[in-house]
Amino acid sequence: MKISRFKKSHKTLAFFTTHFDYREPYQVLIDATFCQAALQHKIGIDEQIKKYFQCNVKLLTTQCVILEAEALGAPLLGALSIVKQFYVHKCGHEGKPVAAAQCLKSMTKDNRYIVATQDRLLQASLRKVPGRCLLYLHKATPVLEAPSDASKKWVQKKAKNLMLGQHEQKIEYMKEKQGLKPAEPVKPKKVKGPKNPNPLSCKKSKKANKPSLQQVEQTTQLKAKRKRIKIPEHVKAALGSK
Repeated sequence: MKISRFKKSHKTLAFFTTHFDYREPYQVLIDATFCQAALQHKIGIDEQIKKYFQCNVKLLTTQCVILEAEALGAPLLGALSIVKQFYVHKCGHEGKPVAAAQCLKSMTKDNRYIVATQDRLLQASLRKVPGRCLLYLHKATPVLEAPSDASKKWVQKKAKNLMLGQHEQKIEYMKEKQGLKPAEPVKPKKVKGPKNPNPLSCKKSKKANKPSLQQVEQTTQLKAKRKRIKIPEHVKAALGSK
């Protein structure tokens, strides 16, 4: 492989590794259209892709891709025999297969896969989503497509937000250093008023202790009863006789 092609592929991989967390071994999802193109140009996919990337790669496919190739019959028999050689990755459509393009799009939602396909509609759909990495065959040569406009815009927006945040922090730091930062308003202290006296330590007011008229009468009657002296009958008789 020419040095210029290796540099381009390495630069593209570095972009996706830095901004979208792609990691080795790079996982390549292959569909039947890619295998059909490889068969027409008589190239070995495993050998050519590993030679092109010059790093650890893992070639995968899905059950939906295989079932779609089987359904298309004779025109894709050769591609079917090739695609069956790769590791079949679980796609979540077991028992309810979907179209190969739909399957590959769903696989790339939350994971980092390089999609190897010749399907123009699938390529166009994936280019609209930031972080999608495409591989296709140009005649007999594998080509890792440069980052799409959607991916570049996403990275630029992220970098802009980061720079704005750093710029704001720098401005705040310079204001504080030069004493230009406005002082924080001082909260007024709460004025403590007189506390209520402890009810247990207070004497009862005279007004509260003053007895009512009814209580005075009852007390007087009790005192009068207590002062009565009982005179024996014989004393009463003696006094009467005198």
